[in-house]
Amino acid sequence: MKKVLVASVLAASFLSGCASVPMESAEKTEQAKKFNAPSEGNAGLYIYRAGAFGGALKKDIWVDDKCIGESAPDVFFYEEVVGGVEHKISTESEFSPNDLLVKTEKGKNYFFNQYIKLGAFVGGANIEQVNEAEGKAAIAGLAMAKKGTCSK
Repeated sequence: MKKVLVASVLAASFLSGCASVPMESAEKTEQAKKFNAPSEGNAGLYIYRAGAFGGALKKDIWVDDKCIGESAPDVFFYEEVVGGVEHKISTESEFSPNDLLVKTEKGKNYFFNQYIKLGAFVGGANIEQVNEAEGKAAIAGLAMAKKGTCSK
């Protein structure tokens, strides 16, 4: 009984703490929130994580096997990719990355929600594509994280 209680307390603190990552300037964040069309021939990817569940966890995000950065609660990233081709968006999970393949169109923005899910030992992560209205609404209340180093 005591072991179960200790494990429950540890799991709760691990999933509800507050991780932080380096952030972009307010100006850069506000510019990204204008949701302008991407550069000529490109597509834009907004990848965000909203909500406090799994707050102590940082999770890597990759696009086409290139590190975008570590996410934390209530942050987003913006990345431009070549339009008109398929791209792989990945997030770190418990045992292996979870991948999502999406074919992009030139000149269009796409929105992806990275979310934490309870796993066998610690919280894993997954990623899903969301519609433009949902993505814009979520990002409106978030701050932009600096692209950078992944943990793996």
